[in-house]
Amino acid sequence: MARVFVYGTLKKGQPNYKHMINTAKGLAKFQGRGRTVEKYPLVIAGKYNIPYMLNIPGTGHHVNGEIYSVDEQMLQFLDEFEGCPDMYQRTLMRIQVVEWEGKGGTGEARAAADSVLECFVYSTATYPAEWVGLPYYDSYDSSGKHGLTYVLRESR
Repeated sequence: MARVFVYGTLKKGQPNYKHMINTAKGLAKFQGRGRTVEKYPLVIAGKYNIPYMLNIPGTGHHVNGEIYSVDEQMLQFLDEFEGCPDMYQRTLMRIQVVEWEGKGGTGEARAAADSVLECFVYSTATYPAEWVGLPYYDSYDSSGKHGLTYVLRESR
């Protein structure tokens, strides 16, 4: 199992969360909430209003999201879904645990709130230069007050 930190449309209550709970795509078990240890710019960009974490450590905000434990099948699905490695790159980042629900079974160590975990994160180092000038967010909600409605793939 691998740990993945999601900060955008794959979180609970967001437009693509349905993929995280679709066991035909693999297993994803919610572990808790966290935030990036380092600051990163989280922007909403492109004509489909997609959230992107730009891989510029030290700039922006500590980004909030959710931590999942996923199997190899789900990890492969997420790589494909996130357009890895062209649109997003899957990299290891340090995530501060804010709230932990994970149960420490089958050899997995329990993580307590305030601990730091290494998780895979889909961020991007391949973005247009003007994205650096967009507003930065510390968390993403597709129906947030930013007014930038996310466009589902089915609707593009």
